[in-house]
Amino acid sequence: MTRSRLALRSATALLAALAPLVVAPAAPAAETEAAPTAPALLTVSDPGFEAGGSGWEFTPGTGTAVNYPHAGARLAYLDAGSGMKVSQTVSATGHGAYTISAWIATGGPGGRYVLRVNGSPAASLDLPATAQYRRHTLGPVTLAPGDRLEIAFESGQGWVNADDVMVSPATPATPRITSSDPEAAEMFAWATHKAGSWVQLPGTPGPLNADERQTGGTGTGVYAPSYWAGYANRSGYYSRDMAHQLAGAGVLGLHAENKAMLRAFAASATAEHAYYPVWALNFDNRTYLSIDYRRPDLFVREVPAVFELVQKAEEAYRWTGDRSYLDDPVLWDFYRHATEEFVTLHDGRKDNGDRVKVAEGTGRGIFQGVASYNEQSDEPLAESGDAIGSQYQAYRAVAALARAKGDARTAADFARRARELRTYFNTTWSGDGSGADMVRGYTIDGRPLTGWGKENSWFMPMKQIIEPGARREAYLDYVDAQAEGEGRPENIEALTYLPDTFFTNNRPDTAWKWMRRVYAQKDVQHVNTRQGTNGDYPEVSFTLIAQTVQGLMGVTPNAPARLLTTQSRLPSGMAWLTAEDLRIGDSAFALKHEGAHRSTLTHTSGSAPYTWEARFAGHHDTVTVDGVARPAETRMIDGAVYTTVRVRVAPGHTATAEAR
Repeated sequence: MTRSRLALRSATALLAALAPLVVAPAAPAAETEAAPTAPALLTVSDPGFEAGGSGWEFTPGTGTAVNYPHAGARLAYLDAGSGMKVSQTVSATGHGAYTISAWIATGGPGGRYVLRVNGSPAASLDLPATAQYRRHTLGPVTLAPGDRLEIAFESGQGWVNADDVMVSPATPATPRITSSDPEAAEMFAWATHKAGSWVQLPGTPGPLNADERQTGGTGTGVYAPSYWAGYANRSGYYSRDMAHQLAGAGVLGLHAENKAMLRAFAASATAEHAYYPVWALNFDNRTYLSIDYRRPDLFVREVPAVFELVQKAEEAYRWTGDRSYLDDPVLWDFYRHATEEFVTLHDGRKDNGDRVKVAEGTGRGIFQGVASYNEQSDEPLAESGDAIGSQYQAYRAVAALARAKGDARTAADFARRARELRTYFNTTWSGDGSGADMVRGYTIDGRPLTGWGKENSWFMPMKQIIEPGARREAYLDYVDAQAEGEGRPENIEALTYLPDTFFTNNRPDTAWKWMRRVYAQKDVQHVNTRQGTNGDYPEVSFTLIAQTVQGLMGVTPNAPARLLTTQSRLPSGMAWLTAEDLRIGDSAFALKHEGAHRSTLTHTSGSAPYTWEARFAGHHDTVTVDGVARPAETRMIDGAVYTTVRVRVAPGHTATAEAR
């Protein structure tokens, strides 16, 4: 018997018999809808083989089956042996470049996954022998109107199963990394290829509300600009994941997707939902994902996500300079509701004095609203370190957005709220200890919690709510030790926050260690077996991209001000690192760091000059620009001393800054 046709059939039948029959109502759509999406320029028929392979061609020894699907109820199989093929040929209706992904499992070596354009080979992969599904991507391939693309799975020495074919548009930006450390370049190349494969092609029809309980979903919809952010067997994206993936998506130029997804969450944060955004949306950007949404008073919601979405909207504005982030009333109302009405409505279980308010959870589970991202804990938290840290950054984001909008009064008000919240955290909320003795949450009966809380521990230094100094340094040591020890998270997506935590606090060696740790586990099976490998969890690739650009290279964009700040955070042993095709606003840049004290910026394209602020850690007597000594400024930023110099770099020009 081959696994592709007969094995597992009895187990599947048993599971089906034991599973309860649940018919869930379709989740509602957001009140504010986006404009209709035009049909996709390249569409694959029956990509999940749920219609029995409609549109596909099957040679003898192949077909569709129900015994071992990746998702949904069916799959395509090829028996062991030579000469068998499952294929589909589709015609492009416009110009475009695309990647094609599929989930594939094999019973032995020799199988192939192939793309052909107008009959000529365009890309191919010799499939590894692995009985667990893995997601494989080919391309990008460039097509003109009328070009015919063949997608083919070809047989080998063992059975081959294929499922869930997906077409993604090539990303607008194609950033590239070279380095004295080959692993940095290899990691980034893998991450950009993998992350690009998660982007939905707008106009593609697809299932809605598909998950492990409703494998076929509750209907179909037309997918809008979006990307996968969450489990790959669910037909939607999650607020927490999307917030953490936004920076990596920005590096890839996925600005339309970032804005559409942020706006969809913003539109769902209604008074009926007590100003919580929904936890997850389908890829149509309007239908709430039903596994996480039952009714307006019963849906998954976690306090930190509310504030992270505000912070990330401000970050998206700095990447793009897109004034929609200031002028769109749906987005602006969300920022204000999240930092005003939401906080007021959800503050009441713990007395935080007269000057500050702290948003709280109910302590009663994710469908009732929880204070922390740490879902593995049964602590009945009212307030948590990750929520209060995220609230602090949301205040700072609203201050920055209001300042950009020209609303000086609101900007000053929220800057003051941020300062007062941080002061309260450091003088009162977090206690007077550090390490295992720092308070990282309060229960609904007011009891302070110390020790290791995973997200509600490492988010505090990551969100920079802990004031600089010995106490913060001791807590960073504690986080690193706990994440290495028995309390380390089992799920890879939790570990993806650790590089951010240590880069933010100028510990590049530790941050790089965690980047390498995450990358080393990409081929390990995820703790959720339906997910595939760790590398097939979308957050892994997107965050490694951002951690390379924002972390190692210290890139801080400010497209509205035409300002680019950089700071080398190369770890010990990495002599140099270069990034090309960094897109900020309407400009593109190449950046090279040589050690900690020499940086070169090329403004490769753009409509107007940028101001480059080259930042170097420590106090330096001399800073040269293109070999000429220039006035420099020494500043203290969040407890660290920097020497900075500002240089005007016009399109087509290069500047080198060096601190001595």
